[in-house]
Amino acid sequence: MIETAVGSVGARGLDSRSRLSVIVGDAFDAIPRLSPNSIDLVLTSPPYWGHRTYDQQHNWDILKEWIAAGGSAHQHPGYNWYRKHGGILGLEPLPEWYAANLSEILDLAKGCLKPGGSMWINVGDTYFARWSSIRDAGRQGLGGGTRQRRKTPMGGFRQEKQLLLVPARFAIAMQERRWILRNDLIWSKPNAVPRPEADRLKLAHEHFFHFVKRPVTGRAKYYYDRTKVERGGADVVSCAVRPGEKGHTATFPEELIRPRILSSCPPRGELLDPFCGTGRALAVALETGRSATGFDVSPTYVAMARELIRQRRAS
Repeated sequence: MIETAVGSVGARGLDSRSRLSVIVGDAFDAIPRLSPNSIDLVLTSPPYWGHRTYDQQHNWDILKEWIAAGGSAHQHPGYNWYRKHGGILGLEPLPEWYAANLSEILDLAKGCLKPGGSMWINVGDTYFARWSSIRDAGRQGLGGGTRQRRKTPMGGFRQEKQLLLVPARFAIAMQERRWILRNDLIWSKPNAVPRPEADRLKLAHEHFFHFVKRPVTGRAKYYYDRTKVERGGADVVSCAVRPGEKGHTATFPEELIRPRILSSCPPRGELLDPFCGTGRALAVALETGRSATGFDVSPTYVAMARELIRQRRAS
């Protein structure tokens, strides 16, 4: 079911000419419904692979069903087949399927993104474990509460204790879909949660990829204001992880979002967050004079995003 909440946002701190639309629905369905060449910036942090359920119901036997239907683990069934058989983005049985699913969904934005538009995608990495713990809240077994023990087949690069390079696999999948990768911004997290492992360094960074559309001829040209990025203009940015909000454990730090919006979305431009969660990117877009559209499959998170905007309007 698709629900919409559209209206101007007019209050102290939010531009009265900015428009907001928050939609309950799968980005795979919602992105193609946007008007062609209407979006200046796609900015999002999608669900990461194998981290949490986000309170969604997932078919844990989907790989068995795919093989029973004549497929193999080395084939990607396509996102539409995957979701119709109970699959949730981020809970794919294989990291290869995740990279393929995410790139398939985001590639749909070619239609709505303006020729001079940009796409910024935040993706984190993970280590392989044949048996992994997945909770609604908490990364790979960190934290309390009920957990799902998920078996992931070994083979090829899927070996115990292997860093999977999931962000790189996704970025390459996007390149193969003819997107131009302009930057791999490293988000350094000085307050990253400590891990118990004693035989490796703590994983304390994530990737933030900047893609633009590949032109029919010549070099890519797009809106970019480098004066609006962090001091020094380097591709490594240090930004502390912020607390989650009401069960959503992976909220965007606004200090990380704002420079991406100011530099890659023109004033009065339109931002799209196809996995908007609690709506921080939408709120920052509105506060900087841009309009914003957000999608999320969770009605709970969409309600939280709307409440965040309401509170910002009232402040």
